[in-house]
This record gives sequence, C-alpha cells and structure tokens, in this order.
Amino acid sequence: MFFSKRLFFSVLALPACLAMAAAPAAEPPAGASYSLDQLITLTLEHNRGLRAAGDLVDAARAGIDSAQAFPNPEVETVHGSVRMRQPGVTEGDSRAIWVSQRIDYPWLRSARIGAADAGFDAARAEARHTRNELLARLRYRFYELLRYEAELKAAHDDETTIEQIAHRIQIKVDTGESPRFEAIKAETELLSARKMVQSAELRLHQARATLRQLVGTSLPHNFRVAGTLDDKVAVPPLETLLAEVQERNPDLARQRALTRQAENLRDHERRLRWPALTVRGGYDQTPDTRDNRIGVVLTLPLWDRRSGPVAEAEARLSRARNEEAQQEFTLQQNLEVAWQQWQIAASQVQALQSGILRQAEAALRIAEAAYRYGERGILDYLDAQRVYRAARNELIAARFDQQVASLEIDRLRATLAQSSPTAEP
Repeated sequence: MFFSKRLFFSVLALPACLAMAAAPAAEPPAGASYSLDQLITLTLEHNRGLRAAGDLVDAARAGIDSAQAFPNPEVETVHGSVRMRQPGVTEGDSRAIWVSQRIDYPWLRSARIGAADAGFDAARAEARHTRNELLARLRYRFYELLRYEAELKAAHDDETTIEQIAHRIQIKVDTGESPRFEAIKAETELLSARKMVQSAELRLHQARATLRQLVGTSLPHNFRVAGTLDDKVAVPPLETLLAEVQERNPDLARQRALTRQAENLRDHERRLRWPALTVRGGYDQTPDTRDNRIGVVLTLPLWDRRSGPVAEAEARLSRARNEEAQQEFTLQQNLEVAWQQWQIAASQVQALQSGILRQAEAALRIAEAAYRYGERGILDYLDAQRVYRAARNELIAARFDQQVASLEIDRLRATLAQSSPTAEP
C-alpha cells in the first residue's frame, strides 16, 4: 500500500519535473551600476601605475636623507716590527693608527640638499601627473561609454520606428494603395537602421571592455554605468583658468622642480672647485718612542678646474629652463584651445536643444501626419525622419564634446584628483 502511494505521487510529480527541466536557465542578474566616483575609487585602489609612482616618491625622499648624511671618517692602522741594524736600537713591534675626516663645506652641503629637495618635489609632481592622467582617461572612457549607450538606444528607437513604417507600407503595397518602390525604399532604410544598431553595439562592447581594462578586474564583466551626458560642469573664465594652470599643473610643477634641481647641481659643481679639506690625526709607536701628530690634507685644484662638469651642469640648466618655458607656453595654448572647444560645444548643445532638434521633431510630426493623410509620400517622411535622427545624433556628439572639453580643462588645471573621493591630502 505504501509503495502504491509513492508510485502515485511520483507519476503526478513527473510532468512538473519535466517542465522544470525544459524551462530555460535563469539569466544572470544584470550587473551593478557604478557611478564615476565609484569607478575612481576602484581604480585608485588597484592601479599599479600609481603604486609605482609612489615608489619613486619614496626613493626621492630617501635621496634627501642621503644628501643630508655627513661623510664617514676613515681609520687607518698599520702594524710592523723594528729590527736592530745599528747598536742602541731597541727591537720590538711598531704600530700606527690614523683617523681622517673629510670636511663637508656648508655651501656644498646646502647645494646638495637643495638638489635632493628639488628631486623630491619633481617626484611628487610626477606622481600627481600620473594620478591626474589616470583620472582623465577614466573620466573620458566613462563619458564615452555613456555616449555609446545613448547612441545604441537611439539606434534601437530608429529601428523600431522604421520597422513600424515598413510594416504599414507593406500593408499599403499589398492592398495596392502604394507602389512597390515605397516598400523597397522602406526595406532599405530598415536594413540601414539595423546596421547602425550593430555598429552601435560593437562600439559599446569595445568601450565597456576598455573601461574595465582601465579600472581592473575588480569591475565585473556585466557592469553598467550610472550617469548622463547632461552633467553640468562649471567652467571659470579664461583668466582664472590660466592662473590655476600656473599654480596647479603637475607637469609645470615638475619642470620647475627640475629647473631648481639643475640650478643646485650647477652650484654644487662650481663649489667643488674649492680645495677639499681633510683633517688627519694619529700616532706612530715604536718600542722606544710614540709620535702623536695632527694635520690637514688639502687637495689643490691646479690641473683639474672642473671646467667640463661645470659646463655640463650649465648646459643641463639651460635645457631645463628652455623646457620649462616651452611647457608653460604649451599648457597655455592647450588651455586656450580647450576653452574655445568648450565654448563651441556649449553653443552647439544650446542651439541643438533649443532650436534645431525641436524644429526637426516638429517637421517629423508634420511629415508623419501628412503621410498618414496621403498628402505626402514615403520619401518625404523618411527624409524628415533622417533629418531628425541626424540632429539627435549631433546633440549626443555635442554633449560628449562638451564633456571632453571640460575634462581637458580640468586635466590641465589638475582638479580631477581634488574632486575625486580619495583625493590626496
């Protein structure tokens, strides 16, 4: 009896089990959305380039300790024996101990320490440059992904709209209300729209892979980004931006530090022309006598006036000054170009939002209504649809260009790291 009940319930449960087995596997949940600040945090925590730049800063800090160190003393000891060659000489062991200490001139020491301090400042500026460039690339890829997502959404909307148009046209062609040419034209437009969708999907996948490569493996494959291309970015006047670039730009700060380092190295080479002074003291001891002595060793720069090293240091200083002037001029020109690009992109966005896109949308509605009532043909409707799509895509591109221009301005004035959630103190 018990076996019959088990068999009965097994037969009842068999269809449900078969249905569960035939049902498709549940799709993995959509990836989490990451804001720009979250992506910045992940990048700064796992990027190896930033750690390498930090190691260079530590090495430069250790270079200051090396420059501040005093020269070590030298101890010389000699042991020997005294043998009698004439009467009256006492035989026995002899030894000598001498201690030498090179004098570190204050003017040499200050130039050496100044060069090490400038090298440390250059290393810190290089670390800020690495951080600033990394955040700039991350922000560019973030808005690039937003742009391709907007383009893909627009391409899907176009495909849906053209599919509806092609379906209505096919009905009219089948009923004899429209010529076959209109169906061919609509099918061509539909194929073009589907091609645009495929291209937009490919660009989106490439942008997502590039962004994940920049952030690291901590970002899942099926991630999404949270943001819009409409993020407002306030851009100060050009005069204010020029002053901020002079004060904050890490490339210019690094070049200025290298110039100061070259100046200190030039001064160090010049001051090495002074006679080197070493204090030496000790004693010589024989079985009969003990001779204590103290004196100085003076290295006279008679034959080598260090003209070669001084000339090399002066040439390096001249090169550093020229590179600093060129860097300052280049930054100024790049800032002016980025500011003008931002002005142009902002004007284009304003014009497209307030005028062109609205007019294209109004023209599209009129053409659609005229086509429905038979006043216009399919070609006029498709042309209006094409003009509207072009204006909408231009607006997406203009918004992206505006973000890129503001990004370039922030990169030049080095405010990306300051606005990040893990900014340097």
